[in-house]
Amino acid sequence: MTGVKFRHEQKYYVNYHQYYLIRQRLGILIRRDEHANDEGDYHIRSVYFDDFENKALQEKQAGIENRHKFRIRMYNKSDDIIHLEKKIKRNTWIAKEKVSISRRMVDDLLHGDFEAIADEKSPLLQEIYLEMKHRLLRPKVIVDYVREAYVARTGNVRITFDKDLRTSLNKINPFDIDLKPVRALDEPVYILEVKFDEYIPRYISQALQLNGLQRQSASKYTICRKYMKANTWEDQ
Repeated sequence: MTGVKFRHEQKYYVNYHQYYLIRQRLGILIRRDEHANDEGDYHIRSVYFDDFENKALQEKQAGIENRHKFRIRMYNKSDDIIHLEKKIKRNTWIAKEKVSISRRMVDDLLHGDFEAIADEKSPLLQEIYLEMKHRLLRPKVIVDYVREAYVARTGNVRITFDKDLRTSLNKINPFDIDLKPVRALDEPVYILEVKFDEYIPRYISQALQLNGLQRQSASKYTICRKYMKANTWEDQ
């Protein structure tokens, strides 16, 4: 993991009233993410992988501090930019490794054809190749949502609201034209994520009013896996 940048990540559930007040304050203080559309957000769809033991899911639910998981991520339902990512957690720190992949490579991985990446030079692709070969790493669930993001250079702070969390039932192809994601949360809540390097500037902390919020694990992967298990015959 040479050169991987670790950061803090804090997560909270907020209702619409809290979301509205916080975004109003942030809109005055810091800028929106440059990738946002005219409405101020963008769409994210990910395919998460897990192995034959469902290690990523089990470790998250058990509260294991040092863990990782793999995913394929795309934006705005387009195949223009597709990343294979490894999200890493070490105690209270998180980091992300990623590599750009092609639509064809996505199709190969979704069908379990790991030999298609056997000769790739990327260390991350080599790692997922070995995981697929020896630990039967396979795509498990689609995680789909809309993200509203704000960024501040001071402290390298990134604040996001993830809205309309959805998942699919028994479908793992993010490009499936018949994919009809369903809501994964019963309550109308937003997931607030705050990422930063060493500190959160005071003016941002005051705008967020984090002292009045309770930190949550709020794993979108876990939420969607639980929903899928509750609504299908998936064997975990």
